[in-house]
Order: sequence, then structure tokens, then C-alpha cells
Amino acid sequence: MTKFLCLLVLLGASLAQDAPPPGPQVPLHTRQLLWDNMATDISGVERQFDGVMGVLIRDLTDGREFALNADDIFPTASSIKLPMLAELYRQSQTGSGAKLSDLYTYRPEDVVPDSAIMENLTPGISRVTNHDLAGFVVAVSDNSATNVLIDRVGMENVNHMLDSLGLHQTRLRRKMMDIKAGQEGRENVSTPREMATILEDIYRGKVLNPPTTDDFFKLLSTTKDSPLPRLLPDGTKIANKPGELDGVRTDSGLVFLKQRPYVISVMTTYAHDEHAASEAISQISLIAYRYFQAVSIGSEYGRKMAP
Repeated sequence: MTKFLCLLVLLGASLAQDAPPPGPQVPLHTRQLLWDNMATDISGVERQFDGVMGVLIRDLTDGREFALNADDIFPTASSIKLPMLAELYRQSQTGSGAKLSDLYTYRPEDVVPDSAIMENLTPGISRVTNHDLAGFVVAVSDNSATNVLIDRVGMENVNHMLDSLGLHQTRLRRKMMDIKAGQEGRENVSTPREMATILEDIYRGKVLNPPTTDDFFKLLSTTKDSPLPRLLPDGTKIANKPGELDGVRTDSGLVFLKQRPYVISVMTTYAHDEHAASEAISQISLIAYRYFQAVSIGSEYGRKMAP
């Protein structure tokens, strides 16, 4: 071996001894552990629940999902009003049917139970727009306003819109407070996965154009008494639609968490205690929020990077 080659070998050996040990080549798995902790905690809530529960949580940043009975069909209660409102906005945007600006003159014969705003209007005098009616639907889940809008957009059009998105389990089959239809099995139904997916599809611009999407989520973010936001910090922006029937509690929404938005749908049925069902939804919502909040302000190793 020449002197030159010997020098190269000695130099290489010296550099290898002085070099620092190699760092990790892939991110640590602590974030996966955090996700697993969330999943364990949610499953614990479900095990303690006295009925049947389905959950779908989807990270809108990386697409990761937590699913628990997410493809089972549940009664939606008033959560079915969410796709109905999406179809109203779609028709108004395209000019193909009902418009948000169309006027409605109040008629007493349109009133059904649980219509906190409509039942207090003045017959023949009170005039409101479809957008106003949509506001009643979101703010207090006004059933009469909902039924007027179902007539205006068309039940079959709502279901056609859902089919176009590949959401074949979600069905609007009856108006609000139609007890006979419910007894005949014509219940409004969906799955946690499909309720979460329609929110994501709207968010992704698959249903409405950007300005209409913004207005839709502004409407759906109206402050209301509902399980998903109940335990979240004040100021958390969430666009959601809850639902209540005897033995049934549901809530589906999109949480606009800075840096880490996500969709969540929790549906319950066969509940012996509806209050406990609502509490379970609130607990799951808080568990999910804590995961996404931690990820939104942390590095891939968990160090908090935001003030």
C-alpha cells in the first residue's frame, strides 16, 4: 500500500471516531402513542355507555381516522338537517331551485312542535327569507322552518345530492315530527362516517364554491346548546348540527382548530339515559380536542412551539 493510501485510511478512521453518533432517521413514535391514548380514552367512554354508540374522527391535515362502529346506521334526529341545508345552499348557488333570498310568509298551518321561533311569528304579516329560516334551523333546530325548507328544496333532491357524493346510507325520508312515518320505518338515518364525510366534502369545496362554503359554515357555527362544543374552551370555532329523539342523541361537526382542523361525528341510540348520552358525546369531543390541540402547537416530538 502506498504512503498516500495509508494516509487516506488513517484520516478516514480519525474522522469516523470524531463524528457524532447518527440521529434518528424517522420521527419518533410519540405522536402515535398520543393518538393511541386518545383512542383508548374514547373506547373507555363507549364501554361505559348504556346504549349503542358510533364515532368517526378524521384529521383534515393528514387524513388519519379513529373509527368505532362508524359504518353502522343510526337515526340522525335533527342532524339530518345538515345535508338539507347543504342542498339549499347548493341550489341557491347554482340557481337551479330554491334561493337563499326567496321570501316566505308565515302560515300557522306550517307549525309543528318544537318550533321556538316560527310559532311566535305573526300570520300573514311576518316575512322572512330562506336564509332566515336556515338560521332558525341552526340556532334552535326549529322544526317548522325545517319542514318549509324541505318542501322548497325537495326531499328527493337532498338524497340525490348525497348520492352524488357517494353517501348512500344517509337518507332524508320524512319531515320533522312526522310520527306516522317514523312508526312505518321511514326514519331519517346516516352513519358517523357519512356525517363526517359530508362536512369534509363541503370543507374541500366538493359541494359549494368558496364564498358559499364560507357562508354555510358561518351559519353552522351559530352558537347553540349542543354536546360537541359544551366542554371545549371558549372561542373554539365549531360548525355542527346536533340531534335529539327519545333514546337518541347525535352531533356532527367540523372544528376549525388553527393548524389542525378535524371532523367529528358521534351518534348514539338505544340510550336509557339521554342526558348520559349527551355527556358521553361531550366527553369524546373533549378527548379529541385535546389530541388535536396538542398536535397543533407541538413539534413532531411533542415540544410546544406556540406561545
